Amino acid sequence: MKNNNEKKYLSVKELADILGISRVAVFKKIKNGQIYAEKIGRNYIIPKNRLDGIVANELTDKFKKEIENGVNKVIREYGEVLKKLGKE
Repeated sequence: MKNNNEKKYLSVKELADILGISRVAVFKKIKNGQIYAEKIGRNYIIPKNRLDGIVANELTDKFKKEIENGVNKVIREYGEVLKKLGKE
């Protein structure tokens, strides 16, 4: 039995989970050419060797919110210091 590290393809659901988006969103990205996929019968599979650009460029809404919260916290806690550093 193969373990997940040896798999060459991902299902639409697996990619949706990785990207933090819905399966429908993945299907839309496949349809408009943003994600390369191969159709096998009624299903699509996504080659893992084609994921570099997809996963690296895709920020989930949750991750974007975490980044925004982190920036806001830094500004709130260190705003005065940042202003002084900016003047130097």
